Amino acid sequence: MTLVELGRFDRIAAHIVVGRLASEGIAAIAFDGESSVGDGSWLVVPVRVMVDEDDAAASRALLDAAPAPDWPVEPD
Repeated sequence: MTLVELGRFDRIAAHIVVGRLASEGIAAIAFDGESSVGDGSWLVVPVRVMVDEDDAAASRALLDAAPAPDWPVEPD
């Protein structure tokens, strides 16, 4: 198994992506998600979502087909 980077996301979005992929039977892992919590920079340090290289194309297709998130929500 060779892991490849699917993308970099903020910590919350990365875990949403991992969950979405898991719901389709694709194993994924969020790298670096906990390392930025200790120093308080979790909104600044990107989290890498990694998948098996054999699942990379299907994973990318799922993300590309997903509706664009509407966060962050800007105050009125």
